[in-house]
Amino acid sequence: MSKRTAKLLIYIIAAICVLGIAMHRQSSTIQADNEPGSFTQLEGTVFHTVYHIQYEGSTDYHDNIKQLFREFDGSLSMFNDTSIITRINRCDTSVIVNDYVRTVLEKSLQVSQLTQGAYDITVAPLVNLWGFGFKNADGVSQHTVDSILQFVGYEKIHLTPDGHVLKDDPRVILDASSIAKGYMCDVVADYLRSRDVSNFMVEIGGEITCGGHNSKGKLWSVGINEPIEDSLSTTNVLRDIMHITDCSIATSGNYRNFYYKDGRRYAHIIDPHTGYPAQYDILSSTVVAPNCITADALATSFMVLGSQRSLRILEADTTLMAYFICSDPDSDHYKVIYSPKLKNMLSSQNKSN
Repeated sequence: MSKRTAKLLIYIIAAICVLGIAMHRQSSTIQADNEPGSFTQLEGTVFHTVYHIQYEGSTDYHDNIKQLFREFDGSLSMFNDTSIITRINRCDTSVIVNDYVRTVLEKSLQVSQLTQGAYDITVAPLVNLWGFGFKNADGVSQHTVDSILQFVGYEKIHLTPDGHVLKDDPRVILDASSIAKGYMCDVVADYLRSRDVSNFMVEIGGEITCGGHNSKGKLWSVGINEPIEDSLSTTNVLRDIMHITDCSIATSGNYRNFYYKDGRRYAHIIDPHTGYPAQYDILSSTVVAPNCITADALATSFMVLGSQRSLRILEADTTLMAYFICSDPDSDHYKVIYSPKLKNMLSSQNKSN
């Protein structure tokens, strides 16, 4: 899922109070009291989005976490001219990947193979062509799409054992924005665990990794929004609330980042096979997985695959669950499809598949 694109806004709800995800301009620490069981809250901006972190304890880890953000940016940011991924895109053959880049490439290739190419870390030139990347859409034609498809494809990149990235075509561009926020949630969560913190929630741009319980001693609660068409992201109506712990969750949607041209609607998630915006039945794809890097990549993949093919992947892997809001060809409304295992995790009236 491209991280320059808007994704479905998820609200984090601790106990009965909704914690609204606000657009904070400066990084800050909200220090809880020093009593046993108190929680510290961190918040700020990173990767052109906002983050919120809660964890049990009074120790301030904010500076350490911000250092992780800087290391991550220097590894995987396309906006950083000196990052490892930028150097790879410039065909710098001397660059050797670090653990961040290696993990992202290996997971990306794994999910690409699992989804038969619905997920593709090389799709950025097509995203740009359609006006959802660095450039505005201008004069898109079948000829232009076909010419770009020649150097789009995960099979065109190869990671060598010694850490070099080889490209079959020098025009291939890697873009980790569809997986980076999810992975960064995992990185921060692993750091907290390394400090013996077991009760925490890490949210970066709507992607979440959590463990243990919240400050009220209850499961972490995550709201899933109604898929209301809203390019300004100002309308947020909860459809369901999911109660989770010791897992990760990521959401992708096509109703936040889109535009109309000549009476036709174009959304930001591109089908790597056709080169065109994905036009399948899933309006919102929420994935629950053991880690957020997997949930993030699959949430985008399922938007491309559609509900039926996505359900087959879910049935084959018992560690995964998903909640889809889909268009309904038989009505003007939408329908909800979710993994049966999610039924007892939802607090809503929508408990029928």
